[in-house]
Amino acid sequence: MAVRMLYFAWVRERVGCGEELVEPPAGVTTVAQLVDWLAMRSDGHAQAFADRGRLRAAVDQAFVPLDTAFGSAGEVAIFPPVTGG
Repeated sequence: MAVRMLYFAWVRERVGCGEELVEPPAGVTTVAQLVDWLAMRSDGHAQAFADRGRLRAAVDQAFVPLDTAFGSAGEVAIFPPVTGG
């Protein structure tokens, strides 16, 4: 099943694109596993995902912890922590 990945801020800069369509293997079921799998795609992905503590995620536009299963989600976004003001 294809998942649309969205990347924001410095994550986008390191990955080298703002979005991509990926088809993770069957054993990849959580956002954390997805990030681990994506980190193997390129050096840019590996750099972007090296420090998991600096990443936040959303599944179908709802904020979630990285250990959340993404199930049949159509979209997963990865971004740095955001502060408001």
